[in-house]
Amino acid sequence: MTEDPTYHIHALELGPMENFVYLIHDLDSDRAAVVDPAWDIPAVLDRAAQEGMRITDILLTHSHHDHINGIDAVLEASDAQIHLLKPEAEFWGHPLARPSLHHGGDTFRLGATEIDILHTPGHTPGSACYRLGDDLITGDTLFVFGCGRCDLKGGDPEQMYDTLRHLREDLPSATCVHPGHNYATKPVSTLEEQAACNPFMRFSEVAPFVHYRMHEHDRIRHTPYGPVCD
Repeated sequence: MTEDPTYHIHALELGPMENFVYLIHDLDSDRAAVVDPAWDIPAVLDRAAQEGMRITDILLTHSHHDHINGIDAVLEASDAQIHLLKPEAEFWGHPLARPSLHHGGDTFRLGATEIDILHTPGHTPGSACYRLGDDLITGDTLFVFGCGRCDLKGGDPEQMYDTLRHLREDLPSATCVHPGHNYATKPVSTLEEQAACNPFMRFSEVAPFVHYRMHEHDRIRHTPYGPVCD
């Protein structure tokens, strides 16, 4: 759990694919946003009740089944509004209840907590990362010492290269990365550590990155991912 004057982030590891489902708790209002609700929604609702949170929002990093299969259960238990990027909604093509469609660069307020919505394509066309304070919730864009696949429908390794380069160059190095899966030897990291020890963050040209992502990585590395440093 990451602490800040306005919010807490609660991480729950759920399901057979080691998903992280996050609850962002705004301390001023006790509102909560569920990020990528999936698998064991009773556990999510129990945590919210234990902490005195009222779920008002659902934030989606992308639309793959393992990140969205609990949406209906959350909507049955709350009047939450769904937030996702417009390009992801178009890619998904699924009718949604109470959607709020965003563009990269938009800001969403959860009570007193300001959340920046970053468009980070590569894993899917409308993948999003959510930045609040010194924290970045990255879904399947950036894992600790890894990154999301680009060989599924909608994946694009060249876009992933650009996305990771922008994260590395544009955000503070102390930013704490909260990934969508627990695939590494540690659950969280900083962008500084990822720039130094995540092989995907260390490429300076797109062609070698694409070759490594599409042909080499899955053959030579296996979870749990550890650092790859000089």
